[in-house]
Amino acid sequence: MKKRIHPKYEKVTVTCSCGNTFETRSTDPTISKVDICSNCHPFYTGKQRSRAKEGRIEKFNQRYNVKEKK
Repeated sequence: MKKRIHPKYEKVTVTCSCGNTFETRSTDPTISKVDICSNCHPFYTGKQRSRAKEGRIEKFNQRYNVKEKK
């Protein structure tokens, strides 16, 4: 390998918005915060976030003025 053409490959501690922290290696030492990780991502956890689905049906019904059938 040629000298001085490759970036440094350093250990970086990454913090997710959910509070989970993990250590990885990266050429970019500024990666310190991420929005989503495997600990809180719906694909890996198998469940949706409650705030993502709260009130969707009610919001749809209000928007299109849908009345419930009795």
